Amino acid sequence: MIAALAGLGLTFFLTACNKEKATTHNPAAGLMAFNLAPDQSAVGFTVSGNNLTSSPIMYQNYTGSYLGVFPGSHDVTSFSYNGNTQLATVSGAFNDSAYYSVFLVGTNGAYRNVLVQDHFDSLSDTSNLAYVRYVNGIVDSTGQPGITVTAGGSSLFDSTASFGTVTGFKGIAPGDVAVTVNSESATPLANRTITVEKGKIYTILLVGEPAATDTTRSVQIKYITNGQLTTP
Repeated sequence: MIAALAGLGLTFFLTACNKEKATTHNPAAGLMAFNLAPDQSAVGFTVSGNNLTSSPIMYQNYTGSYLGVFPGSHDVTSFSYNGNTQLATVSGAFNDSAYYSVFLVGTNGAYRNVLVQDHFDSLSDTSNLAYVRYVNGIVDSTGQPGITVTAGGSSLFDSTASFGTVTGFKGIAPGDVAVTVNSESATPLANRTITVEKGKIYTILLVGEPAATDTTRSVQIKYITNGQLTTP
């Protein structure tokens, strides 16, 4: 099972496992939202017209937890707090007790909301592994840079994943994960080593613009911990 990933607020109670032992259950899905658009300093998200958060999400930030969403089909819309301008919309079906992530990517008027289900139910809590995925939010009009994610000397993912790709979770032995964003020259655009722990689930965020002169918009490697798998 997955341990309590987030508080869903007083309106919702989202069971993570062992439904038969729950004394109450108000149907809910969990949604985590990310702002990966370099030229959007503050954005919001709505779910079928209802605000997901009460405050804006800054660039390179996220909701911090999975927030409650009623099950069913919804439009998830991102908008800029500067001028209250709609940026992008994606539609999806939200299932009871399931978890989802939406990533705002893009720049200069061309934006996309990438919505994925986070299939924690497919991850083993008895394997003694950590689980890692990445999202490619790097904006590059001249062609995507190569991305390598390695652990124990082995590559974990295809290095040619296109802009907006969210990989599936990959189980690896706890330890160091090396992440590199390559350029056409010998010098990488960014690199970072992340130490992952047994039973934890991680999302690596690749963000920025290779040609950016503003350092706040340069290519960077971030990561968040989605949650912790535990044995019931």
